[in-house]
Amino acid sequence: MMKRKLKFNSKKAENVERTTSTRAADLKEEVIEWEMRPGGMLVQRRSDNSNVPIIQNLQIRVAYGAARYEMVVNPHATFGELKKLLTEETGLQPGEQRIICRGKERENGEYLDMCGVKDRSKVILIEDPESKEKRFIQMRKNAKIQATHRLINDVSIEIDKLAQQVFAIEKSIGNGKQVAELQITTLIEMLMRQAVKLDNISVKGDACAQKNLQGERVQKCVEALDLLKVANAKIKPVIITTKWETFDPPPATASWELFD
Repeated sequence: MMKRKLKFNSKKAENVERTTSTRAADLKEEVIEWEMRPGGMLVQRRSDNSNVPIIQNLQIRVAYGAARYEMVVNPHATFGELKKLLTEETGLQPGEQRIICRGKERENGEYLDMCGVKDRSKVILIEDPESKEKRFIQMRKNAKIQATHRLINDVSIEIDKLAQQVFAIEKSIGNGKQVAELQITTLIEMLMRQAVKLDNISVKGDACAQKNLQGERVQKCVEALDLLKVANAKIKPVIITTKWETFDPPPATASWELFD
């Protein structure tokens, strides 16, 4: 009896071992593949032969003030990825955007499908108040810089005109022709007026170098006129005399006698 019992138990043990080895082999053949979804979520990779239907992209309606946009995105995309797409349409950087979906502001890492976004869903886009204020301050700063550049440019145009007159006077004196002193003095005064205008312009940054450049031009013109004034005084004036030609008086006309 003991021998039969032992024999029965040995056969049962062999069957259990075969079943266990078969299951282990099946587990080895079923290798599970994983893939990383956007945002760092690890999910099981779907087989190409699976009967799971293909996921269709979502068409989302975005309201930004009075403007309306329709964006096509993957349902597994994040709100951060949606903001990047909206940057091309609105010009707002992702950090300047705030998206309201289903009455709640959404973070960049949240997924559309997990937040209940479906096809033809509507979301609201607003601009970050702090970013809007910063841009407004920057716009005012840029407008001030542009106005400063315009003022300096206007002075530069006037200096160009006066510099041409200085060149003309220099050319005349170089040819030995004396110029009226009043003309030189007036030109110096006009240049000094432009120098005063430059001093009254408040500048920062790159405009400071442009202002200094125009100031140097005025100084050079004034110094040149001072030298020309001295050279002009040394030129002897040319006295032009006119020689008049005299003519003899016409002969007296003969008187005629009348007869009846």
